Amino acid sequence: MIRRAALSSLLLLAAAALPAHDFWLQPSTFTPDANRVVSVRLLVGQKFRGEPIPRNAALIERFVIATAAGEAPVPGRDGADPAGVLRAGAPGVAILGYASRNSSVALEAEKFEKYLAEEGLERVSAERRRRGETGKPARENYARCAKALLAVGGGGAASASASDRPLGFRLELVAEKNPYASPPPASLPLTLLYEGKPLAGALVVAIPYDAPDEARSARTDAAGRVTVDIARRGQWLIKAVHMIPSATPDADWQSLWASLTFVAPAGPPVKEAP
Repeated sequence: MIRRAALSSLLLLAAAALPAHDFWLQPSTFTPDANRVVSVRLLVGQKFRGEPIPRNAALIERFVIATAAGEAPVPGRDGADPAGVLRAGAPGVAILGYASRNSSVALEAEKFEKYLAEEGLERVSAERRRRGETGKPARENYARCAKALLAVGGGGAASASASDRPLGFRLELVAEKNPYASPPPASLPLTLLYEGKPLAGALVVAIPYDAPDEARSARTDAAGRVTVDIARRGQWLIKAVHMIPSATPDADWQSLWASLTFVAPAGPPVKEAP
């Protein structure tokens, strides 16, 4: 138990020191049978390869499962990995959602500028130049807003209609089609919401698990919408980052990290009109 506690502490420290790493929800299965027990891990890493983060009640703002029957908290034991264990419930698409409270980090100027470039945050870099801060270190508060889509008992796969919906996270990716539809869609339109409103000009990156170096990206349009190609079958991570000046004196910047994970099922994709 002492060894496990020490490992948990090290992982939490590592996660706090690496804000530029992605964060996502990894259920034990994306396609559980109805009423099957599903465990959920919190992963942090890069290129869709990551390490688990134990459950930390002090960091959890919301950890829920949303279905047609309503929303319920995802239970779990503090300090445990997997971070949550739940029963999938009735057939349909279920949404796992995790929103964290802030963590903080201070980065050297060069590392911070590299991170801004990698995450498509050139607007922040330009603002730092305008302020004469390019060569200065940065203090950042960051929070996670992660979702995963489950196809419970098939997930109503006969329907191509949207089965995702906003959970009210501060930054949130919302799928406008059912990725578990039959036949599966070749592309997935999404909306990126910031405080409930469409966010324009944000970089959205889609990473296939079996080919992370073949990630594709696009900027959201004026309506906060973007469409990504998911013709490759298998697990996907879609992510976006938004950064604003901090409203508190303990940091210079506030970042929000949104992610969405799901599995594009096997089978020939739908041929869609351009």
